[in-house]
Amino acid sequence: MFLSGFDPFSFFAGFIAASVFWWLIARARPLWNEIRSGAKEKREAAQTRKSSTVEENHRRNTLRRAQGMHLAAPLFALDEILQTPLVLAPKPIVEPGAPPVFEDVISQTVPYLPGWPEIGAAFGVQTLTLPQALAGNSNLVIIGQPGIGKSVALAHIASLLANRSSEMGAFQEVVPFLLHVADLKLPAVDEKNALTPITDAFSENAAMLDLGRLPAFIQSAFKSGQAFLLVDGYDEITPAEQQVVSDYFKLLIKLFPQNRIIATGSPEYLDGLIALGFAPLALAAWSAKQHETFIRQWGQLWTQTVSLESWAQTGGQQVDPLLLNIWLGSDNSNLTPLELTLKAWGAYAGESLGPHVLEGIASHIRRIAPPNTPLAALETLAMQATLSAQAVFDPRKARDWVRSFEPSEERVPGQTGELKMKTGELKMKTDAPPAEEKPAADKKTEKVATPTYGLLSKMVASGLLVSYANHRMRFVHPIFAGYLAGRAMTNYNAEEPILNQTDWAGKYLALRYFAAFGDASSLVQSLLEFSRLPMHRPLMAAARFLRDAPKNAPWRGKIFGSLAAILQTEGIPLGVRGQAMAAFVHSNDSNAAPLFRQFATATSFELVHLVVLGLGAIKDAKAAQVLAQTLNAPSISVRRAACLALVSIGTNEALELVAHTLLSGDEDVRRAAAEALASDPLEGHAVLKEGLEHSDILLRRAIAYGLGRLDNAWAIEALQKVQISDEQWVVRNAATEVLDAKTNIASRAPHKLKAPSDSPWLVEFASKQGVGISPGTPATDILLQALKSDNPETRLAALPYLKFAPSEGVVTQIYHAMYKDDPELREAAFNILWELGASGIKLPDPTQLGLN
Repeated sequence: MFLSGFDPFSFFAGFIAASVFWWLIARARPLWNEIRSGAKEKREAAQTRKSSTVEENHRRNTLRRAQGMHLAAPLFALDEILQTPLVLAPKPIVEPGAPPVFEDVISQTVPYLPGWPEIGAAFGVQTLTLPQALAGNSNLVIIGQPGIGKSVALAHIASLLANRSSEMGAFQEVVPFLLHVADLKLPAVDEKNALTPITDAFSENAAMLDLGRLPAFIQSAFKSGQAFLLVDGYDEITPAEQQVVSDYFKLLIKLFPQNRIIATGSPEYLDGLIALGFAPLALAAWSAKQHETFIRQWGQLWTQTVSLESWAQTGGQQVDPLLLNIWLGSDNSNLTPLELTLKAWGAYAGESLGPHVLEGIASHIRRIAPPNTPLAALETLAMQATLSAQAVFDPRKARDWVRSFEPSEERVPGQTGELKMKTGELKMKTDAPPAEEKPAADKKTEKVATPTYGLLSKMVASGLLVSYANHRMRFVHPIFAGYLAGRAMTNYNAEEPILNQTDWAGKYLALRYFAAFGDASSLVQSLLEFSRLPMHRPLMAAARFLRDAPKNAPWRGKIFGSLAAILQTEGIPLGVRGQAMAAFVHSNDSNAAPLFRQFATATSFELVHLVVLGLGAIKDAKAAQVLAQTLNAPSISVRRAACLALVSIGTNEALELVAHTLLSGDEDVRRAAAEALASDPLEGHAVLKEGLEHSDILLRRAIAYGLGRLDNAWAIEALQKVQISDEQWVVRNAATEVLDAKTNIASRAPHKLKAPSDSPWLVEFASKQGVGISPGTPATDILLQALKSDNPETRLAALPYLKFAPSEGVVTQIYHAMYKDDPELREAAFNILWELGASGIKLPDPTQLGLN
């Protein structure tokens, strides 16, 4: 029955048709694959074009922002006026069994003072460019006092990355993400949305067409290890706020470990960063040569651009730029880049209120404040922000602080405008005149985009304040906030509540400028009572008051007395004694030079070493004969310091003494003389060139080291010639050593420590103790044994590891290492304690540990 309906023809026809169909499908499969592959490539190409468009727009926005991150942005782009930012080369980490890292004599002679880089600038200590500093594998925190140029340093790196500059080496194609802490809405909710704060921050200024694609672009950059996060403002906020930001860094490092982070920081306040492995690098102060170059560039740019503007020609007769530059080039001792910028701007604009630093700040505040705004309004805002410990404040609350200064038509009905202080009710001092509260009658009301914050919005429009999303504002620079707060404090009893705050940068800036305008006697007394070893942080903060304060202030003598006592205290690290010396230099006080000359005849070689450097830093021409005697001191450190000081002084008498030392001194001091002469571009360089042809072998060897300090083409060519053709191998070896050091300069960049279980020297040391080191363990016990080793290199190598396990027992052992009779170990231990103290660890007084 079933086969009765079978049709053979239909069956075979269907079979043949099906076979042909599947044969065609099989033959067409490569074509389909090619079509699918082409479609996929087109989709990927389209996605690449989209992401490339987003990336290019992002790079352009980053470059635009970076080029405006400097004080003179209304006049010039950053690259037009930039002095290349440099950082002090960190002390090299010792690794037993490895060849030592080359250090020039100057770096061995000048103490490492990250909080007082002015001393290093006076003698030209070893520095690194920021791309060189990034050659290691560490995240970095660029530290320095306010106004030294940390934000500019970040902006410089961001500009190089945005432009894909070849200077960035391996980071050339990396995507920069430049932010201020005020841009970040923290804390992050969870790991899944870890990048949301960054995405939200950049969405504020992204193009409308990029908004939808921006999250995927940021995710892709971070997940692929192609993101470089640059965060400004970490140095401006309180420790509690720093902890929130550092917790966010910790999350990013956990999720995206291949990316790099650079933040800005203060030498005293780095809460949370050290434990995360951030390496602190001190921004170098400007040298006299950089001051000169900056002033010349400013004059050229002003003449070529600004002076042609109509507003610049409405004043009186223009002063000859040559005369202005001569005036600007004098009396710039210890000025920060910010202060020199204000000085140059005021001089060329004809707006300067006077030659003093304080007058330069006052001129600029007047320049960028809203027209007809009472100075008392600015001062009140700054003081309230400081009293509230808010470098970044909420304008909705801040408007109440200055409401009494707003025109009546701009006030919200029902507001009385009473001035209330954040920390209790502060009464005006009876001997101070009342602050002006009434605005000028002709003040015009400006229309500001919603939301409006009255007078605050006008301060944003004028450039005194910066506004961010999520109701955040800050002063354009913490120096201006501190200056205004300090002035306001002279009318209110605000010193005590501010002094009792947790230490943060805004606190000490306000106190510093208060000391410049008011009676800081009780304030200084309190700081001196709080100060103690090993860091003496309150004393060093007070020492910053000296330069700007009146010369007849009654409290100056107390600070100088405490500094002199520390300078003379034997057995404590040069790191802290050197800060005391630097404070004398920074004060610009005329009594510093006679005191240094007196101390230069002391019997303590460490004291003489420091004061000799101090005499060089202040360029005391009267010290030449005193320094001539120290050239014959038994201490090689003193003789080296004398060479550096004499060249820094730069008189004919001083340079002749160094030249004589170069010709007739012992081998070590000859090298010091040659390296010192490299800092003098006229007489010094001429002596080095001439000495290359001298028959004295030790002289030519010393000159090879001197030439090694120069980056001039003629010096490098001379060294290459010596390396090949000098007939004495000791001279050729010296030339080879310094040329190799130039080639390997990136080796001075900070590197992450190897895990204890992967560190050959530590594994070997542990095996000699009969123990092993398991992967993933901190090996604290074996490191403490290494710290007590008889081998100096082993002791030094253990210290960097121990800072990541700062228990009470570990800190105690680091203290004991600092008090051993080993100068190199003492300084290394002090630097570790400095990092721990800056990271928030409470350091005990040495007497509590039985140390004196």
